[in-house]
Amino acid sequence: MSDDTAVDPADDPLVAAAREAFADAYVPYSEYRVGAALRTADGGVYRGCNIENANYSNSLHAEEVALAEAVKAGHTEFDRLAVASDARDGVTPCGMCRQTLAEFCDGDMPVVCDEGDAVSTYTLGELLPDTISLETLTEAERRRAAASTDDEGVDADGSADTDVADDGDTDTHGGDADGADADSS
Repeated sequence: MSDDTAVDPADDPLVAAAREAFADAYVPYSEYRVGAALRTADGGVYRGCNIENANYSNSLHAEEVALAEAVKAGHTEFDRLAVASDARDGVTPCGMCRQTLAEFCDGDMPVVCDEGDAVSTYTLGELLPDTISLETLTEAERRRAAASTDDEGVDADGSADTDVADDGDTDTHGGDADGADADSS
């Protein structure tokens, strides 16, 4: 994290856009207004505000609203995010928003958090160092497949499990050469 105390948030157009966005927030329950401004790789800016719901879990966060607007407009590459609340308390994206941003943004993308008279800047990777990604899901699937194979007559080293015959009977329980039990008629 860098504490950008020398940076006047009023001079940062992305912070200004985030501040403008929180004015549109629908927050009848918490009364905590949050705005976000997400800049696309080609310089466009998409704003979002939080939209609460009485059950809270269906509430939308400012960052995800901004991201949804940008993706809806065809953008999937982003280079900077600013977040502001009416409390000017340095609010950062929550874990859910961090993971959602990580789907589209590199770990080195700056996340600027408005503290009123100053800003703090983090990278997305600092805020969420171990994202769930296609790579982590692919590795998890590979491990599940390997474990499943181990359970289906293959030893951990990849060789055939000699304790299981092709018909599912074990070779050590008195079956004859064709796999039938000796006492079956």
